Amino acid sequence: MAHSLPHAELSMESIEEDFAFFDSWEDRYGYVIDLGRGLPPFPDEFRDDAHQVRGCQSQVWMVTDLEDGFFRLAVDSDALIVKGLGALVMAALDGLPPGEAAAVDVFDLFERLGLLKHLSPTRGNGLRAMVERAQRSAAAL
Repeated sequence: MAHSLPHAELSMESIEEDFAFFDSWEDRYGYVIDLGRGLPPFPDEFRDDAHQVRGCQSQVWMVTDLEDGFFRLAVDSDALIVKGLGALVMAALDGLPPGEAAAVDVFDLFERLGLLKHLSPTRGNGLRAMVERAQRSAAAL
């Protein structure tokens, strides 16, 4: 890859701690949107068909790479909540060794957050498509 991917300074541990402070799902939903807004800019050259994630209701782009032996992942979407869900996928997988990123039970993490039961079926399918594509890419590295 010509340049390194932008790093998202997120961890699932800090996200889980933050989620615990919110009493309502609406507040958590807003927090997920804010996570997406806080992502570094997605490189424009990857907004193409080759990097588009199929199976998502909205447009989603993903790029993965291997950098210094670690799996790197960047996600963007034209829908704020989906961009936030992408930020959660990045928090779960970005910066891990590729084999570890491929094996993480991302849905267990999302289940602990109570996220899966609050997503519409189409959003859930899109989230699954993002996770599956990221983990296939990690396994291939």
